Amino acid sequence: MRNDKTALIVVDMQNGFYDAWWGNTVNYPGCENNVELLLMAWSERKMPIVIVRHDSINPSSPLFSGGPGNALQESVGAVPADLVVAKTVNSSFYGTPDLEQWLRSSRIEHIVVCGIQTNMCVETTARMGGNLGFDVIIPLDATRTFDLAGPDGTVISATALMQATAANLHGGEFAQVLSTQDVLDWLANA
Repeated sequence: MRNDKTALIVVDMQNGFYDAWWGNTVNYPGCENNVELLLMAWSERKMPIVIVRHDSINPSSPLFSGGPGNALQESVGAVPADLVVAKTVNSSFYGTPDLEQWLRSSRIEHIVVCGIQTNMCVETTARMGGNLGFDVIIPLDATRTFDLAGPDGTVISATALMQATAANLHGGEFAQVLSTQDVLDWLANA
């Protein structure tokens, strides 16, 4: 991988997740710090940064585009991004402006995807990125999710959901699952 061909994509690091949903999990409390470390590393190297924001069209959603929960987490919002994508669905590739078109016109071949929610928007973005031919890396400890109830009412822990996402993505078809430190080590040695 070359630095100028690798974009960092930070997905949905928005206040609404903290205000509404984080009471039912404590998984990966270092996620925010790891995202900040990645943002600093990309900024220092002047590598491409994409910030993705979920603009919910549902007025009762904590991420509703007109509500306070829609705002980016302060440390993410403070970083100058090369592209800011607004989306209303799980995939960062279905937003405005068009992420795939921007990546291709910028000649980016590799994407590092982090943020919220591990098993939803991060996983969907990684799957689509892999299907579109990008080399995708997920620093799993720079993502976060929360416990979810299945169709039978059984609650699946955030930890189990993250493990399932890692198993779903890793192995070559969709992405390579690493740690934040692995990604930072690669950058330091590139």
